Amino acid sequence: MSLMVIKNSISPTIRGAIKDSENAKVYLDLVEEQFKGTSKTNAGILILRMLTTKYNGVSGVRGHIMMMNDMANQLKTLDMEISEGFLVHFIMTSLPPQFDLFKINYNTQKEKWKMSELIAMCVQEEERLKLEKPDVAHLTTSNPKNKKGSFKGKGEMGNKPKPNKISTPGASTSTFKGTPKCRFCHKKGHTQRDCPKFKEWLAKKGIPYDKEAGKKPANG
Repeated sequence: MSLMVIKNSISPTIRGAIKDSENAKVYLDLVEEQFKGTSKTNAGILILRMLTTKYNGVSGVRGHIMMMNDMANQLKTLDMEISEGFLVHFIMTSLPPQFDLFKINYNTQKEKWKMSELIAMCVQEEERLKLEKPDVAHLTTSNPKNKKGSFKGKGEMGNKPKPNKISTPGASTSTFKGTPKCRFCHKKGHTQRDCPKFKEWLAKKGIPYDKEAGKKPANG
């Protein structure tokens, strides 16, 4: 009955890889041997994660320490216990350079911190660093503003604004670019020599039409 309960509690894919036995104790020993290699692999993965994990400032220092402590507890269940004193020093090495002064102060002390004390002190230090962060940001952003101002000054010296052209009455329209405008009726789309009203005005005055005429006669 015990053997039947054990087998029914194991996934069929895993159960197929375990050698069968009629004795419940022997069958459990076979299950343990099957997963010994998996336990060693998990231990190696946990150790590698602990060695490579560094605090990135995103999750909060409390969350970082709790995560490292959780990995140490998992190693403890795999018969790889880490002492609390060693774990405290190990977590200290995973903190970023902003905590360097904090690390020095700890190393100069004779007393060793427990895990609860480490969390409390690290959280306090992180809050202190956050309060000093606005001043650091002000100092780092002051130089780019000065550079921007100096660049603007060079631009004003190197690229002088061009003077605006002032149009005068009667000026030639030969350099005009865009839609032509009649100087007689002041409408766009044609020039003075093609203006119907200009031609009518010439006829009334008895002045012969000249295609090269560009403006009204002076005596008109």
